[in-house]
Amino acid sequence: MKSSCLSSPVAVRCGKNVEALKNSGHDRRSHKARQVGVRFEPSVEITLLRDRQVTVINNENEQQISRESAVAEKHDIARSTLSVLCIVLLLVATLWVLRPFLPSLIWATMIVVATWSLMLRLEKWFWGKRSWAVFAMTIFMLLLLIVPVFAAVYTVMTNSARLSEWVKRLGGAGFPTPPEWLQSLPLVGAPMSEAWRQFAGGGFDAIVQRFTPYAGDATNWALTKAGGIGLIFVQLLLTVVIAAILFSKGEFAAFWLQRFASRLTSPERGVFLVRLAGQSVRAVFLGIVVTALVQAALSGFALWVTGVPFAALLAALALLLTIVQIGPFPVLLGATVWLYWSGAHVPASVLLVCTAFIGSIDNVIRPIMIRRGVDLPMLLILSGVIGGLVAFGMIGLFVGPVLLAVTYTLVNAWIDDASTENIPPPGMAVEREFPT
Repeated sequence: MKSSCLSSPVAVRCGKNVEALKNSGHDRRSHKARQVGVRFEPSVEITLLRDRQVTVINNENEQQISRESAVAEKHDIARSTLSVLCIVLLLVATLWVLRPFLPSLIWATMIVVATWSLMLRLEKWFWGKRSWAVFAMTIFMLLLLIVPVFAAVYTVMTNSARLSEWVKRLGGAGFPTPPEWLQSLPLVGAPMSEAWRQFAGGGFDAIVQRFTPYAGDATNWALTKAGGIGLIFVQLLLTVVIAAILFSKGEFAAFWLQRFASRLTSPERGVFLVRLAGQSVRAVFLGIVVTALVQAALSGFALWVTGVPFAALLAALALLLTIVQIGPFPVLLGATVWLYWSGAHVPASVLLVCTAFIGSIDNVIRPIMIRRGVDLPMLLILSGVIGGLVAFGMIGLFVGPVLLAVTYTLVNAWIDDASTENIPPPGMAVEREFPT
């Protein structure tokens, strides 16, 4: 049987293939066996041939799998790109639909974040009942909106006769001469005194005739602003409603924001960024509100001491102007001019000095209050406040510092993740070798 196997055509072919493998040296086992003089049987030769064929088939399968994976990877890139585009389009469409509500939503979010600790204290006072605390905060916000408007309307109605009499007396009275200190001012003293004399010489009728051509434009502007005031009241009421909802569901909103930030970065960093944003909002809110209250209180005291009428109403107006970052200057300077006009030069000079002091004190109070609320560079916070106000308006006072704070933190974290072993610490001189 052995001889028949050796003489069979299969064995002959197997022997030729095995011999070729021996000569080429591709099979290690046959090569070692040849070195020690071992003779291969036909079954061994057939096994070697099958192993070789299986190896070739496996290589072909691996190549096929690699080609299929490359094609699948291309399909995954296309699918991912289309998914991202669809998500971006959905976000843009959602923002476009919510565009009328975005100002109120942003304001409500800022108010809730800034006053969240106050709401928690109220919740403790109301025996742990969240609904009572939310109701109290809602009433408080409504009072802040309604009381100033009601006070202004009530003041105008009760003093309408006095105001009309004051206007008539103003029309018949002449302008006083310019004060001597105005003439002594360098560069601008002489032109301002000359303009004052021109106005004083013509009287009230000359001023009316001079500004009559602009009456139409002023009326159109006033009507436009009146329509805008109605829209502002609607936005304020919507802000109160959204704030009440956020007060009741604040934990869920914060948890969602933390999950979203963690999905973009990492769990630890996402939670830190959300907390940093909240600290930035509270710090800016504290700095703006406390500064406005201090300036308004000092303005009311200065107006009361110098004998300016309606000091409380003017102090409330100064508070609003300070909150919107205009400052108390328009109110105090107007009262100063009125005192000089009335002939009370000493109180007017005192109020002018107080105006310079009160108008500049915010540059000291605001940075201190903001710095206490968040551990960030003061230049970064002030840049966010000023830049946000210029870029986004009043809401930018809060949005600007938050954007800069989050960006600053992310950039620092990205830099810290890199290896800095070969970078010398700050303050050490870096020696450079130049080719000779």
